[in-house]
Amino acid sequence: MSVMAIGVNGRPFTVDDLEGMPDDGRRYELIDGTLLVSPTPGLRHQKIVAMLLVKLDPSCPTDLHVLPAPFAVRQSKNTELQPDVLVCRDSDLTDKLLPVAPLLAVEILSPSTALYDLNTKKAVYERLGVPTYWVIDPEVPTLTVFEFGADGLYEQTVVVKADEVFEATAPFLVKFSPAELLGTLK
Repeated sequence: MSVMAIGVNGRPFTVDDLEGMPDDGRRYELIDGTLLVSPTPGLRHQKIVAMLLVKLDPSCPTDLHVLPAPFAVRQSKNTELQPDVLVCRDSDLTDKLLPVAPLLAVEILSPSTALYDLNTKKAVYERLGVPTYWVIDPEVPTLTVFEFGADGLYEQTVVVKADEVFEATAPFLVKFSPAELLGTLK
């Protein structure tokens, strides 16, 4: 992942600057005017995204949607994130983006993004008010769940490894193991 803190003409980046970014397979996100550029995801990452969609979508209530990246979560002109997978209310969507916090944001770790996903993005999702944040490590495989605690801050509520079964209650009921998300990959 590369980070660019200086925007156009010495000013921070805005979502308007994202429109001019190349369509090169990389993910371009903004956090408080700082541009984050992630490389094209690898095989394990994409397999987990696909399998997670397969697991979540059939259980998803009709008033909610499960969406993969790229789909923008934009609450301001200087912050736009694209979770690997998100769940949101139908009534919150526009044709182009989600202008409010999703109910669930999921990030799949990769060597180039792990520190950002576990620290910077986690802090931004917390600040934006995303009630549930899942981080999936494709190498182990492990699912870590963060939810708001009594103090209004994220706390790690669950860590599920390999063939252990995770039973989500939020944003809706669904069961799966992290190992299932790799499908036939080992």
